[in-house]
Amino acid sequence: MSAVGGSGDEADRAAAERPVRRLPVIVVGILVVFMTVLDISLVALAIPAINRTFGASNTEQQWLVSGYFLTLGTALMPAGRFGDACGRRNVFVAGTLLLVVASGVAGLAPSMGWLIIARLFQGLAAGMVIPQVYGMIQRLFAADERARPLGWYAAGVVSARIVGPPLGGVLLTVGGPEYGWRWIFLVNIPIGIVATVWGWRLMPTIGRTTRPDLDPVGVLLLITGLSLLWLMQGELWPPLLRWLLLLPVGLGVLVGFVLWEQRYARQGRPLFDPRLLRLRSFALGTFVATFYFAGYNAIFFVLSKYLQEGLGHDGLEAGLALTPLPLGVAVTSFFAATKAKWVGRPLVILGLVLGAIGLAGLVVGDVFLPEPDSPHAAALPLLLSGLGGGLVLTGVGAGLVIAPNQTLTLSEVPPSEGGSAGGMLQTGQRFGGGLGVAVAGSALFAGLGSTGNWVTAFRVSWSIITGFLLVALVASLIDLYYLRRTR
Repeated sequence: MSAVGGSGDEADRAAAERPVRRLPVIVVGILVVFMTVLDISLVALAIPAINRTFGASNTEQQWLVSGYFLTLGTALMPAGRFGDACGRRNVFVAGTLLLVVASGVAGLAPSMGWLIIARLFQGLAAGMVIPQVYGMIQRLFAADERARPLGWYAAGVVSARIVGPPLGGVLLTVGGPEYGWRWIFLVNIPIGIVATVWGWRLMPTIGRTTRPDLDPVGVLLLITGLSLLWLMQGELWPPLLRWLLLLPVGLGVLVGFVLWEQRYARQGRPLFDPRLLRLRSFALGTFVATFYFAGYNAIFFVLSKYLQEGLGHDGLEAGLALTPLPLGVAVTSFFAATKAKWVGRPLVILGLVLGAIGLAGLVVGDVFLPEPDSPHAAALPLLLSGLGGGLVLTGVGAGLVIAPNQTLTLSEVPPSEGGSAGGMLQTGQRFGGGLGVAVAGSALFAGLGSTGNWVTAFRVSWSIITGFLLVALVASLIDLYYLRRTR
């Protein structure tokens, strides 16, 4: 997607055309991005209430979260290219309007099937909007001006992560078990309508002299390969079919995607230039991001289920208990973003170590929490004392990982390939987020099915989440090792 790349001349020209309207344009864009990030944490918190309403299967509960990441991740790169071709305002408004409609369908869903379909379209809408906001920043601000709007963008994302858990808890408590989770979706409608109207009125339409190449075959191969791998999760298909058909076919299609992109690069601009994988920093950095987000996004799903269904807390208590994680991110993210250029990969390694320690500490510290059937299981102070420290440490580590790793991953990418590289990095992050929910969620449900014990099931799935961070840590250490060898 065009989040990273772009021409400085185009940005200067666009800034000169409409200098006064730049701020409201970016505010509207960040508002919609805020909605999409907020939606992730709200829905993870609402799953137990949704389960009580529809009696959802384990697979359906996983798809409710991971399906959103699937459609979001697969839409990012094509939507960025489509925005180049058809105008960013058009794609942004269409995506925001789709988000409004999908949120309405989700909030009024009569069954779990309708809700999952609505969530898939919500993810698609988010994937359409996000690259347009990046692209607008790239076009409306000159290179030496972009730090400030990108900082606003980061502030919007962090704010959504902080507000999400307590807001979701309040909505679930006030709305009750039947309507609380519906409000979580319906609250998007008035905000989305305002953003749609103002986006159409404020966002500029900047003409192009040439029509960008959309690479439709590459888009089809990427979406098909990722979707086939996604279908492996849960109990939707028999194990034999998943491992002997979906896995090899999905991997084969992705290999075909890489081969096609190599061939297409000789005659046009591919969706993703495979030559970027020859850059050690990019290849390993994308690997780190994929596995890190696999662990980070799974935290909300697993911990929300455990706190509400395992330990008997209500939505408000669970939301407050999750808040220390994004607060920890907020404490360090802005500081880390400015230091990444000077400290380099050791900063990411420190964040991964802190995150792994925080998660591992919760596996051990969980023995101090009351058993699910204990009369003290709803004691919020005890809950916060048992979880807060580990989540704060994990959040502090996240702030040291996310923005610095993105900076380092793209550091050696040529400016002409910035859009392609940024799109692939974002796709890896979103795909990793859904993968983590699928794997850790499957472990949680499998543990419950075999032992019936929430504590044991939680520790198994939490250990897998910690393992994702350790995989990212090993990759970062390899990157640091080769970096120092070449100096």
